Amino acid sequence: MTARPETVTIGIAQWLPVPGEEQRNEQTARQAVADLAARGADLVVLPEMWLTGYDPGQLAEHSRRAAEPLDGPLVTRLRTWAREQSVVLCAGTVPELAGSDVYNTAVLIDADGELLMAHRKVHLYRPGGEDIAFGAGSSLRVAHTSRLGSVGVLVCFDGDFFESARTLALAGAELVILPAAYETAAERWWDILYPAQALSNAQWWVMANQCGHNGGIEFLGGSRVIAPDGEIVASLPRTDSGGVEYLVTEIKLAQRLHAARQEAGILLTDRRPDAYRL
Repeated sequence: MTARPETVTIGIAQWLPVPGEEQRNEQTARQAVADLAARGADLVVLPEMWLTGYDPGQLAEHSRRAAEPLDGPLVTRLRTWAREQSVVLCAGTVPELAGSDVYNTAVLIDADGELLMAHRKVHLYRPGGEDIAFGAGSSLRVAHTSRLGSVGVLVCFDGDFFESARTLALAGAELVILPAAYETAAERWWDILYPAQALSNAQWWVMANQCGHNGGIEFLGGSRVIAPDGEIVASLPRTDSGGVEYLVTEIKLAQRLHAARQEAGILLTDRRPDAYRL
């Protein structure tokens, strides 16, 4: 297993991307990465769909217009940002073009600009029209990094499923990154479910959310870092400031993982898959 770093500084950017304004949104994202790097972040996380914004009524149109292959100009620029700022970058999600299909894809880039992981969102949120706009991913993966240890990436609705977190835990993920466009209407899920996911799987969770009302949907904000014992160690407001808000916090990654595994590790080691049948 990848060695666990003792401490890591997490940087999260939270804002309301403007639907359909890709150039403006990219400028905002690039500045956010630079600002968080300047504040000492080792890991920088952007929200889901920061490039196109998230308006359910125009989701398919905006996503297809902006979609590119992962070896296209956009991801190339993202890799340059990570390398220039020397940060591990989870660049939220971008619309990925693969053949004739478009996917809502999270990209994780190492500090040397290497693309570590591209996670296509598996669970598409039908109330937001995602099943019409995107193809669904079909797998979960873990990346092994020198700065962060073993990392899993989920996208928004993916994280609502118990199976997602447990699958990543069984694959060795000790830190889960979740870019999100989580709506205010589901606030109770955000508050209760995610600390429970962290606690029951002994994982750090880093969650970057959109915030504010874009005319089509209201996003909760409340981006945060959850410790593997379920404690919310840092969070951002749930009201739209009208600009970009930053969270920068240093976490004792290894120490708290060790303590959590001592307490909750039995939930992983004493599983009985042979009995989990209806």
